[in-house]
Amino acid sequence: MSPEGPTSWRIELPHSPAAVPLARALIRTALADLDAPAADSDTAELLTAELVANAVEHTGGSAPIELVVELLPTGCQVEVHDSDPGPPGDLDSSAADRHPDPWQEHGRGLLLIRTLSSDCGHRRTDSGKAVWFRLPASR
Repeated sequence: MSPEGPTSWRIELPHSPAAVPLARALIRTALADLDAPAADSDTAELLTAELVANAVEHTGGSAPIELVVELLPTGCQVEVHDSDPGPPGDLDSSAADRHPDPWQEHGRGLLLIRTLSSDCGHRRTDSGKAVWFRLPASR
């Protein structure tokens, strides 16, 4: 990546199920545009889709969801911003010992994020919250 090249990428997504496949395509584009040897794009695509699906399913209203991808010296960070300030369920590492019920359809997304990312979390923002994960640079 050239010193003048971009180090971050952000786009608004509709607050609808259509945002999920759009986010999958956008994360690949963002990592390519950022010239990111920083992360496994398949993992980035999977985890981004999980965060966007959660934002669509668990937040009300019609405010857009924002996808932010940032290139870091140690990899990349992906954030999904939504309008609900409430924390996501079971994202904390303290809940990492819990296993989802194999008969339930839900409950695996945040487990995937905790397991496959190098770090993850959430923070309040002026307009709601951002849920994020980091992926290490490829070696």
